Amino acid sequence: MTSPRQDIHNSDTPLLCRSCETRHQGMCGVLNPQELVELARHTHKSRHDEGAELIGDSTEIHSYANVMRGVVKLSKTLEDGRQQVVGLQFAPDFLGRLFGHENLTNAQAASPVELCVVPRLALERMMAANPALENRLLRQTLRELDEARDWMVTLGRKTASEKVASFLWLIATHLDPAGEPSEGAEFDLPLSRADIGDFLGLTIETVSRHMSELRQAGIIAITHSRHIEVPDLEALRNCCG
Repeated sequence: MTSPRQDIHNSDTPLLCRSCETRHQGMCGVLNPQELVELARHTHKSRHDEGAELIGDSTEIHSYANVMRGVVKLSKTLEDGRQQVVGLQFAPDFLGRLFGHENLTNAQAASPVELCVVPRLALERMMAANPALENRLLRQTLRELDEARDWMVTLGRKTASEKVASFLWLIATHLDPAGEPSEGAEFDLPLSRADIGDFLGLTIETVSRHMSELRQAGIIAITHSRHIEVPDLEALRNCCG
């Protein structure tokens, strides 16, 4: 696979795209330089601090985005204000509901986030003219559907300990899309203990207790409450059930 660093010396690649570490894995990976130039005419990068709202539930869809860096939290809010975290998105996930007219979830920056934003009509025109682009986006959508179904098994059948381990495994294996496979991982938790509990259907106390158990077992190390080190990913995976 072509390294993003090679794009720095490729004059055919738009400047906007040359330093993108997720382009080859995301929807742009099927576009040739001329198609990238056309797409780049309509796109812009946007950076958002942790906690910023990216998409509001029940709002009209005007644009889509590729997650370039960071973690996006998807949630639904009930009429009485209760919130349920329904998913997380990482680079190079596609943010938005294709061919829809209204957003059906809230999207919030769970960490500092960088997006590549493209107007809805511009992308849909390109999809109509480029079957490979449409196919790539369909495959990304199906992958996210498969992951959502897998997560339903986690929520419905796994023990509390297995749920916490599965959450840490999810973060450890998704935060760096351009990274090479390794035996260990190191990351900052993108969610608070309360949000993790909401995502897993557990209390804050239960989340903290099982995190402590993983730490005591040497599966993870915790510093500054949110920085996690996983010396052996396979050992963590074995705790996922």
